[in-house]
Amino acid sequence: MKESAVQFIKQLTHPVKGKLFLLFKLPSAFFSGVRIQSITEEQCVVTVPYKWFSQNPFRSTYFACLAMAAEMTTGVLGLMQISGRKPAVSMLVVNIEGSFFKKATDVTRFVCEDGKEFERLVDEAIATGEAKSIKAKSVGRNKAGEIVAEFYVTWSFKAKS
Repeated sequence: MKESAVQFIKQLTHPVKGKLFLLFKLPSAFFSGVRIQSITEEQCVVTVPYKWFSQNPFRSTYFACLAMAAEMTTGVLGLMQISGRKPAVSMLVVNIEGSFFKKATDVTRFVCEDGKEFERLVDEAIATGEAKSIKAKSVGRNKAGEIVAEFYVTWSFKAKS
């Protein structure tokens, strides 16, 4: 694993630095209770609670909070790969698709396991100088292990000139 990726993981999983990152870079995620549970080279796990700040009028987690947690699992893997790169690489969400299967009435745990694909794609974007896209999958499950929602987030990466 690249040293920059190791440092990125240390920062986001640090009890204080990780929360400050959310507060200053993703305040809506911070206040709605979205939290990074774990990050490895291969996967990212993020949780979103069902609580007053994340609820909708139908007594479940608001879809935007679920989408935020799903997007975060994919975005963190992308950020980890562009961290410290030379040349610098920009990243941008270009599409998001979501399907909902069950009411989210407790903690929903989202997992994206596309970390290696992000690494390959960022390497390719740097090598070719062209924009490259990845359609990453994030699956959210409740405490019982049932699928609550499934998202596909398409990210574009391009080396800056």
